[in-house]
Amino acid sequence: MTYRRSNQVLSFLRTCAGFLMMAGIMVFFTPTANSDDGMRISVVYNNVAFADEMELDWGFSCVVRSPARAILFDTGGDGRILLKNMAKLGIDPREVEAVFLSHKHRDHIGGVTDFLCQNPKVAVYVPQSFSSTLHEKVKNPYTKIIPVSGPNRLYENIYSTGEMGTWLKEQSLVLDTSKGVVVITGCAHPGILNIVRKARQLVHKDVCLVMGGFHLFNKNASEIDRIIRTLKEMGVQKVAPSHCTGEEAILRFKRAWGENFIPGGCGAHLSP
Repeated sequence: MTYRRSNQVLSFLRTCAGFLMMAGIMVFFTPTANSDDGMRISVVYNNVAFADEMELDWGFSCVVRSPARAILFDTGGDGRILLKNMAKLGIDPREVEAVFLSHKHRDHIGGVTDFLCQNPKVAVYVPQSFSSTLHEKVKNPYTKIIPVSGPNRLYENIYSTGEMGTWLKEQSLVLDTSKGVVVITGCAHPGILNIVRKARQLVHKDVCLVMGGFHLFNKNASEIDRIIRTLKEMGVQKVAPSHCTGEEAILRFKRAWGENFIPGGCGAHLSP
């Protein structure tokens, strides 16, 4: 990704910084039924497989739809693949009201330009620490860039953890549902345990589902098992790890949660 026209980009950021609202989403569904909250989530970009017809690539993105709105969580690394997979799942980019970007790595924001070509009239919620990276990609008068710093209530029952971490800032999405708290992560660079703790602080309910990238591919078996034990102690009811979690870690999560392990690969439809 390039970093040209930085002055123009920073100017755009200052212009957009006046927006005080921020939004996020997350929803989930099963292949046969919606959750009782009227929300559903579709994984449209992943390097982990689920549906055979989907094209795989390193990265993550999901679309969360409710009766009120649809939000795109991350955009994967390649816009062509993102849009192709959305089409295969019958998701029209024009349905999307907002884009929620977890962090600045290309495998999570690389598809944003192609997506905005299809639907520029969206709000894009980014970590405050983003500088020119995203703004270099947004060059139209319709898209609103909304920086996010601390924890925020986005829509009713939908929250951002706010920026977390030190060397790399990342935000995750938190959804308050009738069944408990749902947490969606991009890569969990700040640590999956820290993210879940933050979610529980925002919404004082049990965590019914944690999904997305857990960033455990470089952890040994002992560390993975420690994280699994801690999540169990925290009362996490269901998990759907994918993307950067790593094959070994995914297998260990599957053994630990049994029937409460939910496949979260590309094309999956999830329910808490």
